[in-house]
Amino acid sequence: MKEEQKINLRVKDKDQFYSNEVSINFNPNEFALDFKCLTHIHDIADHRAVLLSHNVVVMHPFALKSFWVMLGKALKEYEDKFAKIDKTEAVKKAEKIMKKEKKVPVAKEELTGTYFG
Repeated sequence: MKEEQKINLRVKDKDQFYSNEVSINFNPNEFALDFKCLTHIHDIADHRAVLLSHNVVVMHPFALKSFWVMLGKALKEYEDKFAKIDKTEAVKKAEKIMKKEKKVPVAKEELTGTYFG
């Protein structure tokens, strides 16, 4: 008769984090995904400022590739269930304005890609 082994599992949840930008860096051994939240604020003296919060997730390349597959499946399921994910009209308009004013160089690939990064 086999004896059942019991495992105590403790989960420590972190606070949820909203990200409106992400950057990705890598070396031969790992990927670093830096999820950022940029918020424009006015400080107590009414000076304009930017508040940057970020959380970095470091992953082994094989784990990241597995994550990429799972993310692709989730995105496909989302679009099949709800609707195709596309840029909002506001983002498209902002990209046109930035390109016209040449404040931020916008490559053709960026217009069809993502505004994250």
